[in-house]
Amino acid sequence: MAILVTGAGGHLGANLVRHLLAEGETVRALLHDPVEAPSLAGLSVETLVGDLRDPALAAACVAGCTQVYHCAARVSTSERGRDEIFGCNVLATRILLQAARAARVGKVVVTSSFSAVGVREDGIPSDETVPFNPFERHLPYEQSKAAAEHECLKACADGLPVVIATSTAILGPNDFKPSRMGRVLIDFAHGRLPAYIQGGFEFVAACDIAAGHRLAMAKGRPGQKYIFSTGFVNMDEMMAMFRRVTGRPHRPLRLPPTLMRVAASVTARLSPLVAPRAEPLLTPAAIRLLRLARRADTSKARTELGFRPTSIEAAVADAYRDFVDRGVIVRDARPRRSSSPKPCRPTGHPAPPRPV
Repeated sequence: MAILVTGAGGHLGANLVRHLLAEGETVRALLHDPVEAPSLAGLSVETLVGDLRDPALAAACVAGCTQVYHCAARVSTSERGRDEIFGCNVLATRILLQAARAARVGKVVVTSSFSAVGVREDGIPSDETVPFNPFERHLPYEQSKAAAEHECLKACADGLPVVIATSTAILGPNDFKPSRMGRVLIDFAHGRLPAYIQGGFEFVAACDIAAGHRLAMAKGRPGQKYIFSTGFVNMDEMMAMFRRVTGRPHRPLRLPPTLMRVAASVTARLSPLVAPRAEPLLTPAAIRLLRLARRADTSKARTELGFRPTSIEAAVADAYRDFVDRGVIVRDARPRRSSSPKPCRPTGHPAPPRPV
């Protein structure tokens, strides 16, 4: 019996597929677009391509599957594309869950985002009990992930065992699109990152979020959600990690947030004209999220599921090595200053197969 992974072309999905294959599972992978095919190149998986808003495709995806990991989502820190974000993140989730219930799928794990967890005013790290306040100002993506969680709870009330796996920002290999932080690492490695701002975020190693999804499937209680994070990292620490991992002495300027917000506002206005389909790296919302410096409490995942996070620096090193292996980063010919940490691997799990 197959295990379905939606969003297999994304950062999480690509790593989860490899994690499942390393455990000897039979995997069916859904890609949103044929251009994502390189993310599965050389892997022994059944591949489907299409939009989950099509009920017929959703039914074909879940047919014969015992477990479903719904990782597919439209991620954005922009105000653009509200209808598309709602369709991809909310309607597609509803249609997939309805198909899974009709097919009598044993259990579903749906990926959510830390942005759909509420913010505590006292600054204490947020856990799963902190409610998302819909009356605050939120990005379309944040609103959509909160709404998708409601679809999960409705499906669970209708009898489908659904667990919500809340991800923080992912760092690690098999980042094919690449992600926002992947693009920052690429620019840093090539000496093209001119500046950054202070702030920080909760990051999760790709191997940790993949292992967390497996734990949620094996031990998670239906109707519950679990936050997965490897740790909080501020941007000063991240730049230092990048220097150690890449061996480059590159030191971008740390600019005042006000100046970066002005630059981001200009970029936000120009990007629809210059590159209407591209998600800009620098947006006012991305700066706001970094400046919030939110912290996550992963006690529930640790206690109930046995979640044991690894190392963010090892995840950065894994990402760098993978970018170099695929030719995305051209390695600096100068001698390295220090050796990189060992690759990040979840405890008790073999190394996933690398794409051919």
